[in-house]
Amino acid sequence: AQAADFVRKLEAGLNAPIAQGGTNVSGGQRQRLAIARTLVQRPEIYLFDDSFSALDYETDALLRAALARETSDSTVVIVAQRVSTIRDADRIVVLDEGRVVGTGRHQELMADNETYREIVLSQLTEAEAA
Repeated sequence: AQAADFVRKLEAGLNAPIAQGGTNVSGGQRQRLAIARTLVQRPEIYLFDDSFSALDYETDALLRAALARETSDSTVVIVAQRVSTIRDADRIVVLDEGRVVGTGRHQELMADNETYREIVLSQLTEAEAA
């Protein structure tokens, strides 16, 4: 979950207390700790609902790569607003005001779905989106 570095720096390491609501760690650290706790359980289905939003882009990419290895035998559902978080998904479901307006892979949606294309280009340049 990309948490090892900051956990090692805590005075008590893995035994360090986390305050109610995680107020003694950052938002990104809180998200990574929650993901780590989930990974330990090894469920058949993972649901990450905006679980990467507080992460910087580099940590997000490293975490997604690690998750791909750790969850390869599981179903993974990611709800996200950040395109870079979902662009490599097997299936992307595009919602517009609660309605499904498209499904497919990134390249398919870029070519055929104006809503998805608008979302992507609001976050990435044309070259980055390709």
